Amino acid sequence: MTKLNTQTTILFVVLAFACAFVPAFSVEESEAKSLWDTCVVKITPKCALDIIAVVFGNATISDSCCHELVQEGKVCHDTLIKYIADRPTLIAQETQYLKKRDDLWNHCVSISTTA
Repeated sequence: MTKLNTQTTILFVVLAFACAFVPAFSVEESEAKSLWDTCVVKITPKCALDIIAVVFGNATISDSCCHELVQEGKVCHDTLIKYIADRPTLIAQETQYLKKRDDLWNHCVSISTTA
């Protein structure tokens, strides 16, 4: 239960940052909305939460979420994580988050190709 509460908290914090700093995004607002509408709808809310918890925390991801992530596509994954990591409050650790994003993608691709 604690892990779920921690993940939920991480999701809400990240989403709050995203909503609070929309004008500061390096991606135009309409482009960001389009990305959100076309990319995030391809995965379940739980997997979206898990992905954020892995990249911006120290969580692990299930094989089923990996399959959803790979189906979402690399462009969506890369762009959305970069979009969040570009926040002024997160930018100091952006390199770390982008490495974790890439590591997660590689891990999920390896799982998806072996299944």
